[in-house]
Amino acid sequence: MSSVFEIIGPVMIGPSSSHTAGAARLGKMARSIFKEPIERVDLTLYGSFAKTYKGHGTDRALVGGLLGFDAEDERIRDAFKDAAEANLQYQFIESTEEGGHPNEVKFDLYSKDGHHMSIIGRSLGGGRILVTNVNNLAVEISGEDFTILTFHHDCPGVIAWVTSRLGQASVNISTMKVFRKRKHCEAVMLINTDEPVDTQVMADIQNHKSISSVMYFEPLEKAVAE
Repeated sequence: MSSVFEIIGPVMIGPSSSHTAGAARLGKMARSIFKEPIERVDLTLYGSFAKTYKGHGTDRALVGGLLGFDAEDERIRDAFKDAAEANLQYQFIESTEEGGHPNEVKFDLYSKDGHHMSIIGRSLGGGRILVTNVNNLAVEISGEDFTILTFHHDCPGVIAWVTSRLGQASVNISTMKVFRKRKHCEAVMLINTDEPVDTQVMADIQNHKSISSVMYFEPLEKAVAE
């Protein structure tokens, strides 16, 4: 069965939920994951995104999302102007490769101090999105949950320690997945929770000797009122 949200789509600026609402949410999700102020971004577009992004307003929606605009924000129409005022540099790259989905984009984000992050996401329709790759590691981030993302060394005890710390803080885990490149190498732990996670718990997780970095973000604003 499909939800009303999936059939009708969200309130949005533009002609297409996949190409505008989803694109705006992808940009906003990339901004949330990157954390730092974005100075420059290369947006590589695949499939339908690459072929129709100008006509469907995907370009403005992506830039608007990177500026923090929601899908229904009327400022998306003038996103290029706002980006110029914010000194956000961007370029669109039309890929001839298939990609992993018809509506897929790769963000190569750069901060002023040279920090770089690569994020790949796809627009699933009805304004729904899925981030599938962060810095060449497979993930599954929908932007609909409280989410913890850890980058850690694949070794015994890390997962048990993190879940135990969340339990001590009365944070309920709704879903959890672990991805790794290969045995005893770099790994990613993706945890969705029912409640927000406070800063002290996040600091404790970050301080674990086998965890190199941690990201935490709250759900993107819902495109429709509940």
